[in-house]
Amino acid sequence: MNVPWKVGVSLALTMAVSYSICALLYMLWPAQGVAFLSALFHGLDFARLQAPQDYSVATFIGPLLVLSVWGAVVGTLFAWLSNKLHGKS
Repeated sequence: MNVPWKVGVSLALTMAVSYSICALLYMLWPAQGVAFLSALFHGLDFARLQAPQDYSVATFIGPLLVLSVWGAVVGTLFAWLSNKLHGKS
């Protein structure tokens, strides 16, 4: 049986780590990051959306918090629903 909040925390931490790695790679190689994102979305030109501002701690922390909270909520809901559908309390 999955304890829903543990699954939520696990997803939140996974999202935080993966976002941090992604942000580090983008900070080091922004042009390649935009090119990768454009390729990932079948050639959609993300370079036009690239903000002229420098990458900062604030632009890192905000999305990190949002993704972490979202991961915790979604992971908890997923585990709770999974337990209910499988007849576990």
